[in-house]
Amino acid sequence: MAATLNQRTRHILSEEKSVPSRDITRLTVPQSARRAAIRQTIHYANAMHALGIDIGGTGIKAAPVDVATGRLLAERQKVPTPRPAVPDAVADLVKQLTTSFSWSGPVGITFPGVVTDGEIRTAANLDPAWIGLDAGALFGQATRNPVRVLNDADAAGVAEMTFGAGVGENGTVLMLTFGTGIGSALFTRGMLVPNTEFGHIEIHGTDAEKRASERAKELHDLSWGKWAGRVDEYLQHMEALLSPHLIIVGGGISKEADKWVPRLTGIRARIVPAVLLNNAGIVGAAMATASESVPDTSGATGTGH
Repeated sequence: MAATLNQRTRHILSEEKSVPSRDITRLTVPQSARRAAIRQTIHYANAMHALGIDIGGTGIKAAPVDVATGRLLAERQKVPTPRPAVPDAVADLVKQLTTSFSWSGPVGITFPGVVTDGEIRTAANLDPAWIGLDAGALFGQATRNPVRVLNDADAAGVAEMTFGAGVGENGTVLMLTFGTGIGSALFTRGMLVPNTEFGHIEIHGTDAEKRASERAKELHDLSWGKWAGRVDEYLQHMEALLSPHLIIVGGGISKEADKWVPRLTGIRARIVPAVLLNNAGIVGAAMATASESVPDTSGATGTGH
């Protein structure tokens, strides 16, 4: 903080042509100038922090994040997704999570569906009442903070490309999150192609996520081997469509990657578990509030106040 304060105070003073630029600890600086520099420095530091909220089909997770490092600034909190998952009920929980951190500042929120300019276009694992709703405005009113909304897997992908398994990867990268459904984020040369929703690719006459999501494993009581076979079949379809160089697998089940990723033998692309595990959505949500911290996600985010 001291170095930053020196730099920013020198900048203020040089603009005012009050003194030469050198270490402020050796200068007699007007108190008003010092106070102004401190206020600007504190504002700058706070601008690097944002609250990330990750809305899923079964749970809603939140934590404040340092968007410059991807580090959670407090222990994350999680509450069950309400049933039915109608907008007002979810917004109330978002408000409660925001209040629990005594948060005042930018808030990034993910949604498990297509989001364009803050408007929800699909809601396969929540209530259909979401479709056509301006989620940016809804959450902005609930939190009383500036809000940006984006697709959940896109957020997780942005976080992994910046701080996790995708760092330095310039080829085609496919991020897949396995949970209530299957979310997807596609990157080419480091740029996000938003709202792909590849979990709804049809396999054997049904959405892939109904066969190969984590919920499908639990619902049908599948062994690791049986479930990995379904995932492998799904990934073969995705590889035929996209020919990715790298596939990153995330979601809650990624923490047990050693039990199923080695069984994915029908894929040519490298397959690695997400480094940020199930926190990737929270980190990516927070990053969406800082335009310099995310790739171009035009059409994937919206703002509410």
